Amino acid sequence: MRIGLRILKQVAAWKWRILFVYVCLLILSDFKRWRTSEETIAPDVSLLSVTEFKNDRPTDRKVRLAYAEYQPQNNPEAPVIVLLQGSPGDHRDFQKLGPELAAQYHVIAPDLPGFGSSSHNIADYSNRAHARYVLALLDQLQGGRAHFVGFSMGAGVALNVADIAPERVKSLTMLSGIGVQELELLGNYHLNHSIHAAQLAFLWLIRELVPHFGWLDHSMLDISYARNFYDTDQRPLRSILSHYAGPMLILHGSKDIMVPIEAARETHRLVPQSEMVLFPNESHFYVFARPERQAALAMDFFERVEKGEAATKAEADPLRVAQASAPFDAASIVPRAMGPTALVLFSLLGLATLITEDLTCVWAGVLAAEGRVSFKFAVIACLSGIVVGDILLFLAGRLIGRTLLRYPPLSWLVRTADVERSSRWFQRRGMWAILLSRFLPGTRLPTYFAAGLLDTSFLKFGFYFLIAAAAWTPLLVGASMVLGREFIEFTLIPQESLFLRVAVTALAIFVIVRLLMRLGTFRGRRLLLARWRRLVHWEFWPPWAFYPPVVLYIFYLGVRYRSLTLFTAANPGIEEGGFIGESKSKILKALACGKEVHPLIASSMLIKKVLESEVRVDRALEFMRKHSLSFPVTLKPDTGERGSGVAIVRSNEELEGYLRAATTDVIVQEYIAGLEFGIFYYRYPDRERGQIFSITRKLFPSVVGDGVCTLEKLILKDNRAVCLAQVYFDAQRVRLWDIPRAEEVVQLIEIGTHCRGSVFLDGKEIQTEALEAAIDRLARGFTGFYFGRFDIRADSLAALQEGLSFKVIELNGVTSEATHIYDPRNSLLTAYSVLCEQWRLAFEIGFQNGKLGARPASLRRLAGLIIENWHERAERSDANLRPIPREVDSASEFAHEL
Repeated sequence: MRIGLRILKQVAAWKWRILFVYVCLLILSDFKRWRTSEETIAPDVSLLSVTEFKNDRPTDRKVRLAYAEYQPQNNPEAPVIVLLQGSPGDHRDFQKLGPELAAQYHVIAPDLPGFGSSSHNIADYSNRAHARYVLALLDQLQGGRAHFVGFSMGAGVALNVADIAPERVKSLTMLSGIGVQELELLGNYHLNHSIHAAQLAFLWLIRELVPHFGWLDHSMLDISYARNFYDTDQRPLRSILSHYAGPMLILHGSKDIMVPIEAARETHRLVPQSEMVLFPNESHFYVFARPERQAALAMDFFERVEKGEAATKAEADPLRVAQASAPFDAASIVPRAMGPTALVLFSLLGLATLITEDLTCVWAGVLAAEGRVSFKFAVIACLSGIVVGDILLFLAGRLIGRTLLRYPPLSWLVRTADVERSSRWFQRRGMWAILLSRFLPGTRLPTYFAAGLLDTSFLKFGFYFLIAAAAWTPLLVGASMVLGREFIEFTLIPQESLFLRVAVTALAIFVIVRLLMRLGTFRGRRLLLARWRRLVHWEFWPPWAFYPPVVLYIFYLGVRYRSLTLFTAANPGIEEGGFIGESKSKILKALACGKEVHPLIASSMLIKKVLESEVRVDRALEFMRKHSLSFPVTLKPDTGERGSGVAIVRSNEELEGYLRAATTDVIVQEYIAGLEFGIFYYRYPDRERGQIFSITRKLFPSVVGDGVCTLEKLILKDNRAVCLAQVYFDAQRVRLWDIPRAEEVVQLIEIGTHCRGSVFLDGKEIQTEALEAAIDRLARGFTGFYFGRFDIRADSLAALQEGLSFKVIELNGVTSEATHIYDPRNSLLTAYSVLCEQWRLAFEIGFQNGKLGARPASLRRLAGLIIENWHERAERSDANLRPIPREVDSASEFAHEL
């Protein structure tokens, strides 16, 4: 123990030392950057000051603008050419091309703000703002017209100049120039913008959190570059190209991996008067090599423009004009991902597998079918992400264990109950579980986590999961690719919405694949049937789907009685009438005050959460000795609801496990065997006697063994149990793979809550005068109670009807329900009718109590209770408030289970 503590202290010390060194380096780095923060000015540029622009409007600040000039000798009137850089870049992009053009032309090559020797700290780095700066530069230099040459991102600046001031543009030349949004990166503005935002955030974090002593401040891929892409919106470029009427020359490399050749061809189509020259086997950066070749083509073009011989839109070929007016054919113009686009797609697919492996594989297959990536690319990208994710999941189980399951994001993906089940499966099946889980929905994550939890050999695990992933990934990607080619043609989504077409296709194929996988096993087919039955039978609807009509009726009553919270006055003796979060221990204590009724109340004790876990256990055992109780006993949260956190514990180990995990006050209560009933009672304050509104018979479902099927399969085969199969799986997780003996009856649950699996039947016919009188005596003994439901257990039906031999295990207030509505024989209309009648009674009783001085809670108070209860429920999960499961050695073979 001492050695372990010493090691932990040493580790902690090293962590603090590393943190101290890091902080010191960061401080020194920031100091060095501050001392050398002055922006450098290149010796070959001239400077002038122009007005800053933001969102296409001038501000009151000034911006330094640097530019280089190349002029022909003895020709001061030479036509002007403006060379616009790419991103990142500056005037040096044209240090070879500029002098070549200067033989006949006056060449101006500015450093666009944010780059080179111009100001870096500006408000707007977009192409639109850069176009404003270029026009301001020309205004100060000569104010006339010019030929504009844009390289890469600079082509977007040139197009914006033509849009803002077409009268200033003699011609446009696109050198590997960007074009329409649909052919940029992933083709969708919002996706691209998100990627650029992530890039900007990443570069900013690297610059600010990595001690680099100023080196990254002058790197090529800096914040200015990222802001340029983030601030630029390419969506308007299609319209600008369609309306441009002057001469245009397009020069593009056929092997350009930065701007796909399809973008140049689409620009050529949209501008019918344009001329295009493609350089075979040239990349994006052909402008830096053999500048004389580009210069010769460009000067020939400029000369024809100056002579009026270059075509304008008015002189364009009518056939090309007609082609330009045709809509964009997104289906046939799909560039293969290369360069940065390929890197982005590879990274996105890999990261996406960490969230959903199968859907990502389907998406990648559809991208391959659509032509964006190759089949090999899609498989490798997905497989890379899957390998990393599976290793991380294994290591999480190995290094951190079950503790990690309590916290997001793993708690969103893996349930504790699933890990426990997979652990038993893995112990039984060994490495075959790794292979099989890859092909069974819902088993992969918990099984890999369990493999790490059980100290499996990493090499063995890696070998088996690589085999499984290498078989599954190309299979799923390939099937999605084949289906995608067929499906994408039948979507009703316009071709212009390429991303939406791909997304819908991927989602549809994913649903089909998952459905086929489910249908391939008996378990999957039965669980699909369960989902359908829960959908069509209102008894199993979730609260958000069932209660809206009831809420509307409550609102109507609130308006009618001029108080939306009047119902909370129905029980002045309970906190807020028992709306939510009321203390069950206080209610039981108040109910047991009368000596006459005390024997009818199950004995219980409250254990505070502030106590140490050992003290909590001692208190519980002391309570059991005081009341001569033996196991089992019932444990439940003091403010729980709908059976949340209720457990029947049968040993000291289970008791200790529950109390150690508890995060709220806990009630320990004697366990009452027998039949369980829910009796809903109400009494008007101006009447001497109340009456029973509803009686519910609670049945604990069971299955009968056949000596062949596992308990899980028996649950799946039962036509009612299958509807709540996951509930019963969790309740029976310890013996789920046991094979019950023939004719052996296995009770599935022990807690009388509908959402936890109990069957509720209308028991109005068992009501007797003796029972009603006994319940009335109980209720009238509780001062301030008029409306709610008693949960009662009795040895027999006759004992209950006599009103003498039963035990109250819980009393619920104003938001409790007349639970007989969940009788499968009742219709949805009947259920709503009963609930509306129940709430009408609550408001009427609250109204009478209001006249007697009771004050309803405020809306603010109820909202606070809801939020407080929500936080408590988030802290208290069923997984944390369950007894430690007893180990069971027997487990069925996995093949038998299927």
